[in-house]
Amino acid sequence: MDQTAGIWSHCLDFAALSDIGLRRANNQDSYTVALAGSEDDFRQRGHVFMVADGMGGHAAGELASKMATDIVSLDYRKLLDQTPAEALLSAVLDANHQIHVRGQASPEFRGMGTTSTILVLLPGGALVAHVGDSRCYRVRGQRIEQLTFDHSYVWEMQAAGQMPEGGIPGFISKSSITRSLGPHATEQVDLEGPHTVQAGDTFVLCSDGLSNQVKDEEIGLVLNCLPPAEAVHALIELACLRGGPDNITAVVVRVLGPQVPETADAAPSKRSDRSNVRPVDPKLWTLLGVASLATLGLAALQQWWLFVVGLTVAATALVTVLVKRYGGNSKSESDDRHFGRGPYVAADCTAKAEHLAAFADIVRQLREAATEEQWSVDYRAVDQHLAQAATATKGGNLTAAASGYLRAIIVLMAQLREQRSASSDSSVFL
Repeated sequence: MDQTAGIWSHCLDFAALSDIGLRRANNQDSYTVALAGSEDDFRQRGHVFMVADGMGGHAAGELASKMATDIVSLDYRKLLDQTPAEALLSAVLDANHQIHVRGQASPEFRGMGTTSTILVLLPGGALVAHVGDSRCYRVRGQRIEQLTFDHSYVWEMQAAGQMPEGGIPGFISKSSITRSLGPHATEQVDLEGPHTVQAGDTFVLCSDGLSNQVKDEEIGLVLNCLPPAEAVHALIELACLRGGPDNITAVVVRVLGPQVPETADAAPSKRSDRSNVRPVDPKLWTLLGVASLATLGLAALQQWWLFVVGLTVAATALVTVLVKRYGGNSKSESDDRHFGRGPYVAADCTAKAEHLAAFADIVRQLREAATEEQWSVDYRAVDQHLAQAATATKGGNLTAAASGYLRAIIVLMAQLREQRSASSDSSVFL
């Protein structure tokens, strides 16, 4: 754990994982996690989490998603003179511009694009920016809510009331999207929230490689059963066990309490006496410095008329710097606008008997396959988890039982992945 993550570990738990899946030659998904470096930084810009799913050919998709995650996370924190919502929108639009320009510069990358889903945890709540069909969910208690609207033909037709009575027409793919960053010079970006955040809330960002294979209620159940570090593995294994036709990425974030960082001596930090001191755009500092030097030079040359002009510019720049640094309230704390109409979908994610039966059946099929193929498997940890699941089931604790089955799946799949890597045989997962 790096130092930045360490200062938040008592109030924030997160994990991220990306997998190539079973049918793709390379991984075109990208993700990023950028935690605030201090309490002041958290109040200004919060914690940033992002998933991007690239498209447009192997190299193009990888490049587009990587550009998106890099550009958005860097730009967002630089735009200090804008509110978080404004800065997030600006950062995503800049990513679209740069990806588009890069795509137009080479036939190999022409038309490349990527989805983009960003979660920002701020003092005022959870803010989401979104383009494409990667998703952001929030799990609270036994309820999972999708905070983003899929920019796909299926969702757009449903929203417009144009879906035929017989269901989705065969010529429309569920994965056909209507928006992405890069293919076009301009793109529409959805902002959602800020949504309320409570201790115990868990957020997950994922590419469609996960959401197309694992139901919402199952995603919520996994998040309620396991800590983030195990949950990302369980989600990816479930998607792979159901075919894994696409790259799979999951970023799971659990809020444990108020976001107050710890100091080096592990004591909670106190709010700084300089809490009213805010960063100032470097361009203003440059203007102030240049104007001041020019004014001194003009005075030395006795160019009094120009000296008055320079002095006026320098004084204006100084007042602007002081106002932005010390005056008024920070934009990040005063912006009370709400964006979007989410949540768009909700489901009950309570553990049920059918979930346990499905997980138990996965374990049974994996054991049978291991026996038939004569794979070398150490079942000691698996059997321990299954015993815990059986005991929890008898006691009526279905959530704990589901945890046992999911952990057994994680252990089994970890061993099978090692054998797949050694044999280069993808049939291990089929």
